[in-house]
Amino acid sequence: MTLMHELDARARCARQKAAAVAAGVPVCFADTLADGGEGPALVVIPPGHFEMGSPEDEPGREPVEGPLRYVRLKHAFALGRCTVTADAFGHYARESGWRPRPDLIQSLGLQPMINLRPREAQAYVDWLSWQTGYRYRLPTEAEWEYAARAGTRTPFAFGKSVDCSQVSYNPAFPYPPGVRRPAGCLPWARLREAGSLPANLWGLHEMHGNVWEMTLSPWCDDLGDVDSDGHAHPSSGAPSRLTTRGGSWFDPAALARSAARRPRLADELDTNLGLRILRELT
Repeated sequence: MTLMHELDARARCARQKAAAVAAGVPVCFADTLADGGEGPALVVIPPGHFEMGSPEDEPGREPVEGPLRYVRLKHAFALGRCTVTADAFGHYARESGWRPRPDLIQSLGLQPMINLRPREAQAYVDWLSWQTGYRYRLPTEAEWEYAARAGTRTPFAFGKSVDCSQVSYNPAFPYPPGVRRPAGCLPWARLREAGSLPANLWGLHEMHGNVWEMTLSPWCDDLGDVDSDGHAHPSSGAPSRLTTRGGSWFDPAALARSAARRPRLADELDTNLGLRILRELT
């Protein structure tokens, strides 16, 4: 890390601590549930601004990632340190009576919870809100990208390239596109336990790769209509498609970039689709 990067990281850390103090919570915390349990671990993300999307010369860029948009997030929020795990969702399942479909693959333990429809994810965040007395929801895609970048403008929070020690992706398709598979990558793709890969500078794990993450934002074919206030909620009515972010363990590394985005049907579920929760602080 260069001196400039070190100073920048310290400044971001100071902003994060200040936002936590203002909200009356630690930088990393978990809410107590009404039944005596503990909710998922959260990390405070300070307010700030960033350029949403990717420049035209970024390797792997797709048209849906433009045009670049200036977004200012006016309020701090707390985001899941990791995606919601099978263990964490299991607490809700026991309390609510939710049952998985027996014909679907299920994750276990600290693996990300998969094969959930968006309405089931919404039921889970509603349950967390009821259990804690605070408002939980999914992040908007602007909030998601701001948190994933952690102040960076490179394709990944880790820089211009990544390897399998940083991101869980299909090793047959490394990044930048066309380079050889990095040394140390296994020849097959696999789902990793939440929190097992390095965190970005905010302290968030697996924002890149492992599972696609649902957002609150309806799908749009480009970023031209993105509101400059990234906290803006979607309009009324049920959208037919939602935006997902982050890439997954069996997708190319290019799809795990900070700006990469994909649509999913509003009632879709998949073995590489999960969720990361947001808790409002204001």
